[in-house]
Amino acid sequence: MEHKALWTLKFFNFDPSKTQNKRRRQMLELEEMWLHAYDSSRSYKEQLKSKWSGPFIVKSVRPHGAIELVDPAANDQQSSWVVNGQRLKHYLGGEVERLSTVMKLVDP
Repeated sequence: MEHKALWTLKFFNFDPSKTQNKRRRQMLELEEMWLHAYDSSRSYKEQLKSKWSGPFIVKSVRPHGAIELVDPAANDQQSSWVVNGQRLKHYLGGEVERLSTVMKLVDP
């Protein structure tokens, strides 16, 4: 009997227009958050594209696959940034200057 009374009380307190308005507000908030996230990701990708526009020189290799890069076309050769080594691709365009070391072995 208590269960039926509680259900009847809930049924009489139920207002479909309030529920509908609440649900509509929640959907609008969700859509607003989605649009904000989309705009943020688009601007972040544009920033990355401007930074990654050409061949770079590897300045140093750090532990756990981190690589420090330098842009040879930049005015400031001291400015560098660290990236994940797995994100790098081999440069396949044109000739690349290769440095070689020659060591002469001498008998003691």
